[in-house]
Amino acid sequence: MDEVHHMSDPARPRATLSEVAARAGVSKATASKVLNARPGVAEETRRLVREAIAELGYVPTTGPRETPGGQSIHVVFDTILNMYAVYVLDGIISGARDLGVEVVTSSLEEGGPGHPVPLGADRIKEIAAQGAAGLVVVTAELTAEEMTACEQADLPLVVIDPANPLDERVTSLGATNWAGGVQATRHLLDLGHRRIGFAGGPVQSVPARERLHGYREALESAGIDLDPALMGSGKFEESTGAVLTDRMLDLDNPPTAIFAASDSIAVGVLRSARRHGLAIPDDLSVVGFDDTYNAMWMEPPLTTVKQPLRQMGRVAARTVIDLAAGKVPDSHHVQLATTLVVRDSTAPPRP
Repeated sequence: MDEVHHMSDPARPRATLSEVAARAGVSKATASKVLNARPGVAEETRRLVREAIAELGYVPTTGPRETPGGQSIHVVFDTILNMYAVYVLDGIISGARDLGVEVVTSSLEEGGPGHPVPLGADRIKEIAAQGAAGLVVVTAELTAEEMTACEQADLPLVVIDPANPLDERVTSLGATNWAGGVQATRHLLDLGHRRIGFAGGPVQSVPARERLHGYREALESAGIDLDPALMGSGKFEESTGAVLTDRMLDLDNPPTAIFAASDSIAVGVLRSARRHGLAIPDDLSVVGFDDTYNAMWMEPPLTTVKQPLRQMGRVAARTVIDLAAGKVPDSHHVQLATTLVVRDSTAPPRP
């Protein structure tokens, strides 16, 4: 039979569970239930799925995934050298422990800090072949080829704070970044500031763009014209805050407050302000974003937008295991609420 020939034909791509589902006329979740002998599927549907498996020569890459115990989640970070990553990883480990699942971590900075390497389709195939129940990618950029590789390997994928826009095939989660940008900027507006700078993250980063849009929305709603000289972007690093603040403070009409798109950027803002002889918050108010340990131990303690980073990690662990069990997510993108934490780095501007 032609179908039998497919199984031994090395030139033909391996059949995927999505193709099995399409051949049987069912959802991928239903096909996964049949493959893993889960209840809740009619016998006639099971027969259709089994026939599709036989016709396509489908062979699971990692075996049944419906039992979490003894399996692992593979977590890939763009970098682990910041407090954001530590908080998220702590949440993932906690969530995985509750599910009886191990966590394996890796970083794309194999060439050293600041030298990320692509994840790559071959690495994704290796992760699937090693028996991972699913893959969690944290703040790293994913290409269309890599997303397709996950799909072809039937490797469930969840992305936390995606570094680039993703299509509907991918489940992602993050915080309410737009609302957080509005919260930070409105706080400064309510204090009386009108010259408010924005020190942003990478232009391609989805969270960074959402925080920028929140900043713009708050200013526009207050009837304040946007000033491009008060807006800049860079990496989520201290150096970005220092460089952008140096530039803003050298303006003829400098800002009286700056909203930094991360706590690490805010560290650079404070450093630049001190180098210019400014007192915080008397001469310059500063708001960050994340609420990591950095924020609490800065001098003065940083007013910031709190992301539920640990909870994001826990939700990611649970979601990827649910996907491995064939459950369909309620939403392809989940956002957890942010809150403003007011400390000592903000005050009304000088008269």
